[in-house]
Amino acid sequence: MLRPILLPMILIGQFDSPFVRRVGIALTLYGLPFEHRPWSVFGDPEKIRPYNPLTRVPTLVLDDGESLIESHCILDHLDSLVPAERALYPRVEPDRRRAMKVAALAMGTAEKAVSLFYEQRLHREVSDVWVTRCRAQIADALAILEADRAGRGGEHWFGGRLGHADIAVAVVLRFLAEAHPGLVPAAGIPALAADAARLEQLPAFQTIQQPFIPPA
Repeated sequence: MLRPILLPMILIGQFDSPFVRRVGIALTLYGLPFEHRPWSVFGDPEKIRPYNPLTRVPTLVLDDGESLIESHCILDHLDSLVPAERALYPRVEPDRRRAMKVAALAMGTAEKAVSLFYEQRLHREVSDVWVTRCRAQIADALAILEADRAGRGGEHWFGGRLGHADIAVAVVLRFLAEAHPGLVPAAGIPALAADAARLEQLPAFQTIQQPFIPPA
């Protein structure tokens, strides 16, 4: 019986999104081939909708045509495609849940940063209450992450090697710096900033990147 010919996975979304970028970096680190379609939810919704009815990114189209949505679900699937010792989340507790918490805080911070950008740039009437709330949530989450990272030794957050937690925080800090210049001074989060600066020099981070493009 002939085996079906499987196509490369397709990653939909632009790399100025921290959600898309973390997936692209993971695919690159895992050496999993993929086709990148840098479609924008604002500029290319009709292209995205057939793959994701929510018209959100990232969307990962698998080699069998099935689409996965939401970065945490996509990464969970990618982790299942590699040997356990290569997975970017620790496989042993309590490090696994702690790493997932770090990544969740980082991605929650990204969501608040996106919400803040929309409020300030895309709304005719800006809600000062909402802006203050988003800024406080970003500051509080980063303070928790900074305290956690500063209290740990080693080059990476968990397990002595690069993982999803490290990647999540780094891509969010890049997004914050470009979408909200000056909102989060590096001097206030020295441990996180040092990690992000170092990771941004890695080949995978250099390959999977693009300057922030404000939605029109």
